[in-house]
Amino acid sequence: MRHTLFLLAAIASAQPYGIDQKDFPASEFQERRAKVFDAIGRQALALIPGASAADSLHVFRQSNEFYYLTGIEAPHCYLLLDGRSRKTTVYLPHRDPARERQIGPLVSAEDAAVIKERSGVDEVFGVEALARHLAPIQVHHPAPPLYVPFSPQEGATGSRDEMLRQAAEAASDPWDGRPSRNGRLLALLRDRFPTYELRDLSPLLDPIRLIKSPREISLIRRASQIAGLALIEAIRSTETGVYEYQLDAVARYVYLLNGAKHEGYPSIIGGGTNAWYGHYFRNASALKDGDLVLMDYAPDYRYYTSDVTRMWPVNGKYTPDQRALCSFILAYRDALLKRIRPGVTPDQVLAGARQEMEQFLKTLTFSKEIYRKGAEAALPFRGHLSHPVGMTVHDVGSYQRKEFTAGLVFSIDPMLWIPEENLYVRMEDVVVVTANGVENFTDFLPATPDAIEKLMREDGILQMRKPTKP
Repeated sequence: MRHTLFLLAAIASAQPYGIDQKDFPASEFQERRAKVFDAIGRQALALIPGASAADSLHVFRQSNEFYYLTGIEAPHCYLLLDGRSRKTTVYLPHRDPARERQIGPLVSAEDAAVIKERSGVDEVFGVEALARHLAPIQVHHPAPPLYVPFSPQEGATGSRDEMLRQAAEAASDPWDGRPSRNGRLLALLRDRFPTYELRDLSPLLDPIRLIKSPREISLIRRASQIAGLALIEAIRSTETGVYEYQLDAVARYVYLLNGAKHEGYPSIIGGGTNAWYGHYFRNASALKDGDLVLMDYAPDYRYYTSDVTRMWPVNGKYTPDQRALCSFILAYRDALLKRIRPGVTPDQVLAGARQEMEQFLKTLTFSKEIYRKGAEAALPFRGHLSHPVGMTVHDVGSYQRKEFTAGLVFSIDPMLWIPEENLYVRMEDVVVVTANGVENFTDFLPATPDAIEKLMREDGILQMRKPTKP
């Protein structure tokens, strides 16, 4: 009995996990929520659910939307924003001493004081109070609009485009058909509170998340640095016979060594024609002499990620054609970078880069005409300015039809295809638009054929620590 009382006292006095992040002050969460209040107006409510508890084989990670607005890492939480009073309320499960004896103290409704201090919210209640608080608001007719994210929740490795695809696959399976967590919440709200007019919060929240704050940029910069360090170690470790999954292992070691506990997305490591498949994920093949290997991988670092890709020769030496194709892609990247600045549109950047690359292409020599045709076909491709990057690798929001703005983070991803040989060549970096131009977060990462060949002459982790034989 005394032992049990001692454990309970220790739990009560310990700092609970889930409200201890130090990347953002309460004022930044308040600023983000103020933008949501402005977006929904003075007569509406917004309800944002947190993630469900992880199963026993995974570590819990909060949903991006909920973390972005609160910084709270606990399962089964809800955030209610009342536009009429601009009041913020968080609902959390109550303390579970039996569970905490297994995993340690976890933030709960009983930690109201520290939650208010760290997140800047106005009120904290147990999760059971949410229905009681929503019900009386319906008394006045019409009931205020209730904004809820219609899009599936994002988590580690979960970009919205992939989440929507998974939801569609589940919906098309007659033996599955389960809704997303947000979809289930919408159904429950319609059943329990039919007088509310449910509206989609996602289109209002996405533009808020698109432009990153200085603290967010700092986290993405660090995630990019870690991704670059992992790629450097993978390049060093590459040799004929190494398996794609072994380069994955090298990268994960570097991630954990540098404090990134999760991956931003499943690694894409394709040797030879495996690289032809843009989102190849099996990573099961041995690397072959004479092939190029593509690696596209980045960590999830404290809820922010990156998107970095390099290609290099398995045997450490580019063939003349490989060198020419990779040099073309590198020159395309640099032509894009030099044109990015506030007030310029993506179309203007792409048009100027295309003109420069048309001239550069005339200086290259190829052994096959199909290589030149592949490079020529890449000139009008719009995807070289790819997608936003932030809390997910394919982050929310769109910038393609707007002028560049300081704080916009996105990937530059010049690429080309040689379909006759299933050959795909690309290079990817993540950049942020600054007040005067652009910053490439991975400008330290070797990119020229000469620099990569030099790096490959060094031993990597795989050479120092050979895998055991079965």
